[in-house]
Amino acid sequence: MKSSLNHPVFPIIARVSEKLKIPAYVIGGYVRDQIIGRPTSPDIDIMVVGSGVEFAKMVKEEIGTNLKLTVYKNFGTAVLHMDQMAIEFVGARKESYRKESRKPLVENGTLDDDLSRRDFTINTLALSLEKGSFGKMVDKYNGCKDIENKLIKTPLNPEITFSDDPLRMIRAIRFATQLQYQIEEETFKAIIQQKSRLEIISMERIIDEVNKIVLSPKPSIGFKLLFNTGLLHLFFPEMVKLHGVEVKNGKAHKDNFYHTLQVLDNLCEKTDNLWLRWSAILHDIAKPSTKRFDSKLGWTFHGHEYKGSKMVPGIFKKLRLPLNDKMKYVQKLVLLHLRPISLVNDKVTDSGVRRLLFDAGDTIDDLMLLCNADITSKNDYKLKKFKNNFIQVREKLSKVEEKDRLRNWQSPVSGEMIMKAFNVKSGKHIGVLKGLIREAILNGEIENDKDQAYAFMLKKGKELGLGK
Repeated sequence: MKSSLNHPVFPIIARVSEKLKIPAYVIGGYVRDQIIGRPTSPDIDIMVVGSGVEFAKMVKEEIGTNLKLTVYKNFGTAVLHMDQMAIEFVGARKESYRKESRKPLVENGTLDDDLSRRDFTINTLALSLEKGSFGKMVDKYNGCKDIENKLIKTPLNPEITFSDDPLRMIRAIRFATQLQYQIEEETFKAIIQQKSRLEIISMERIIDEVNKIVLSPKPSIGFKLLFNTGLLHLFFPEMVKLHGVEVKNGKAHKDNFYHTLQVLDNLCEKTDNLWLRWSAILHDIAKPSTKRFDSKLGWTFHGHEYKGSKMVPGIFKKLRLPLNDKMKYVQKLVLLHLRPISLVNDKVTDSGVRRLLFDAGDTIDDLMLLCNADITSKNDYKLKKFKNNFIQVREKLSKVEEKDRLRNWQSPVSGEMIMKAFNVKSGKHIGVLKGLIREAILNGEIENDKDQAYAFMLKKGKELGLGK
C-alpha cells in the first residue's frame, strides 16, 4: 500500500522542518484516503513534534505570499488557506480525560503519544515530511493491515477509547458505513458496553455524524449498526419504534424499520439531497402510533402521513436539525408521500393529477422520487406491476403539467380584478370566488386560463349576489 506526497506544499513543509529541526508528518484522513483510493479531502492535517502555530507561521513566510493564516490559540492549532485547501498544523500531544466530560486535559507529547490518542487504526497512519525520511510511512498500529482487511478498530483498549470520547462510537459506525467496512469484534462489543456514555455528547455533535451516515452511499448499514448497538435508542427512539412485526389472526404487517431502510437505500441511488433522504427516514414515522387491526382489512395505518407530518417539527427540534424551510420541505413530503401511490392503485384521473401538482408545487419531482423508492415488495410480479403503473402516473403528470401549468399555481384572477368587476370592497367573498375558480380548474371545468377564469368568476359572482 502506497501514499504519495504530490502537493507542492509538502516540500515546503519539509524545508521548514529541516530549518527548525522539528519533525513533521502528514497524518490521518489524507493518508488513509490515498491508500484506500478515495478522493482526498481538501483539508490536510500536519502534526509537528513542537509548536504547530509557530511552524505554520514559518511555512507561510517560506511560501512568501498573502495566504490567510488563522490561529486558534486555545487549541494550539493554526490553519493555512492555500489553493482552496485548509492545511491545519497542530503540535503532537497526549490527552487524559475526566469521566464527566469529553473535553480532554491536553499536554505536549511525542509522535507515539499523538498516534495512540487517535480514534481508529486507519486514522493513525502518518507520512514523514523530514528530509531524511520524506514520504516514509509510520504505521505503529497496523492501520494498513486493517484497511486491507476492511476493519474499523481502535488503536488502544476500545472501552477506554469510547469512555474517553463517546462520540467515537458513532464515528466508528459512520466510517463503517462510508467505507463499507466491518467493525472489529472487540470494538463492537465495547460500543454496546459504553453506549450510555453518549449522554455527555451534545446532540449537535451526534447529528453531524448521523448526517454523514445519511449521506453515505448505503445508509442502511449505519442505521442497522446504530440499532444493533443500542445507540439509536438513546437519541432517536421514534425510529426504533418502527422495528418489529406483530401477528394477529394469522395476519402480519411488514417490519417498518427495515422497510424504511430499504426505501432510504432505494432513494440514495437517485439523489444525494440530504433533506430528501430525511423524508425517506421519516415518511412512515407515525405508523406505530396509527397501527390498528381490522378483522376484515388486517393491519391498517390510516392517517400516518398526516400524523407523521405533525411529528416532523418536534423530531427536527430534538435532533437539532434546522427549523426552517428544510424542515417544512421534509414535512410536506411526509404529508404527500401516499398521494402518487394512490394514483397508482386507482384509475388515474386528470383531476387527481391536477390536485397533486397543485399541492406539491416545486417538490413534485422529489416527491415522485420518494414515492418510487417507497414501492417495495418481495413479490417480483407485484413490484413490476406497481413500477409499470408508476410510469403511467409520471407520464400523466407530465401531460397535465404541460397542459394546465399547475406547479406553484397562482389564481389567474386577482382580488383586485374581482373588486373592480363587482364594485365591491375586500371581504370573504374574494376568497370564496378564488376558491371556486381553483376548484373549477382542478376539476377540469375550465382551463387554467385568464379569460375562462374571468368569465367563470363573473358567473359565480352573480350567483352569489355580487354587483347588485
